[in-house]
Amino acid sequence: MSSSFVGIQRAGATMLASILRTRTPNSSSIFLLRSLSLNHLNSVSKKFPSFHNRSLSVRCLSTSAVPNSYQRPPSNQYGPPRGGGYRPQPIQRGSPVTNVNQVAPARQPPVEEPLIQGNVDTLLGFCREGKMKEAAQLLSSLERQGVRIEPSVFLALIEGCAGAKSVEEAKRVHDHFLRTPFRHDVYINNRLIDMYSKCGSMADARQMFDRMPERNLESWNLLIKGFAANGQGEDALQMFKQLRQAGGRPDGQTYVAVLAACASLESVEEGFIHFESMTKDYGIVPGDEHYVGLVGVLGSSGHLNEAEEFIARMPVEPSSNVWEALMHFARMQGDTEREDRIEEFLLVIDPSKVKPKPTIIPAITPKPDVKPLMTRRRTGLNMIEGNYKLNEFRAPLIQKPEASQMKEAGYVPDTRYVLHDIDQEAKEQALLYHSERLAIAYGLISTPANTPLRIIKNLRICGDCHNAIKIMSKIVGRELIVRDNKRFHHFKDGKCSCGDYW
Repeated sequence: MSSSFVGIQRAGATMLASILRTRTPNSSSIFLLRSLSLNHLNSVSKKFPSFHNRSLSVRCLSTSAVPNSYQRPPSNQYGPPRGGGYRPQPIQRGSPVTNVNQVAPARQPPVEEPLIQGNVDTLLGFCREGKMKEAAQLLSSLERQGVRIEPSVFLALIEGCAGAKSVEEAKRVHDHFLRTPFRHDVYINNRLIDMYSKCGSMADARQMFDRMPERNLESWNLLIKGFAANGQGEDALQMFKQLRQAGGRPDGQTYVAVLAACASLESVEEGFIHFESMTKDYGIVPGDEHYVGLVGVLGSSGHLNEAEEFIARMPVEPSSNVWEALMHFARMQGDTEREDRIEEFLLVIDPSKVKPKPTIIPAITPKPDVKPLMTRRRTGLNMIEGNYKLNEFRAPLIQKPEASQMKEAGYVPDTRYVLHDIDQEAKEQALLYHSERLAIAYGLISTPANTPLRIIKNLRICGDCHNAIKIMSKIVGRELIVRDNKRFHHFKDGKCSCGDYW
């Protein structure tokens, strides 16, 4: 039996070797090879049952059966060598493809790490420069490439949108954030609330708060602070009430926001109630910011005497911040005597709190061929937001705006805000040249009716423009939102959210 088995093995090996010596295998030789190999194993298994179990572990086309003299075909004839990701494509019935060794399309190489890092650095550079439109566009491009943006980059984007006061770009960044795996992070969600608050869009801030799966005390504080800063004191106090009803324990920052809300509402009594409750109910020792807040409650309501008496009765030494707050409200209400007295006191305890007053230089008619001395002044710049772009407006105006409708509505020019030594008529004309008025005029004719209009101003709005914009909001029946370098002003129905104290 053993001699027969050896003979069969030799015959099979000879036949296999003769076929494998062919240098160019084709489909018919491969089919013959497979058929002979299977027939050979079947015949052996029938004659020698004991060999059947051992033959199961034998591979029919093992490379050990190839003689050492056999030369493999070059790799460029039959596609990439093994190990290079090559997979032959099956031929379907009726397919016009005739090359059975057709090479599969090469895979796209992965994005190189230095390229990704360079784009991220560019993105952060846009954020630092305040170019949030370019940053949002690059963010969209990186997302399409499958680049994963780290949380730190999103925090830079959120901070940039808050600084630029751009609601449209803020929403675009928010949309990208919702598609990230860390979209439920409480800290980043809190930054989004703060971002919308600083952009003057409290409806989006409240919606962000309501959709958070988890909140902490900072979430409540930021929303209350945002409502107060945007002149929506009633909403701020309502949120404070909900916080206490939910079992939350307010802290010192909560009461800073609550006092700011009371100041926006000119609610003196409620301000003192919350100030006393802070210590009585929660054991919070009032700090400098709380005393400043209560002076704001009194000052915004016009109670300057009471505010100064409150400062005199403070259990701690009043800081320069407290006196500065009182001086600010004295200036806003035209109490120049009190303002000058506090200013002299601040020059002694903290000169940095006193800003030099502008010097009024009388107008001099220049002599012929003599150029007048020009002083450097900061140009008023306004930006109006809409249709995903910002348009800039600078003073002075090119043409005189029509003001007859304003005067019919009760507008009276306040020439105290003109510092040039010119006649009364020229002062009234100078007030009409303020850039925020041009920005509003352009916005009214270029944006849909009954929609809020947002103006971003790099300087503090003057009292005359503040009064004029109140009248404008009543005439056009639209909400006019002006963000100067101090705060947000929401003008609606002839009123401002700041209560005419800013």
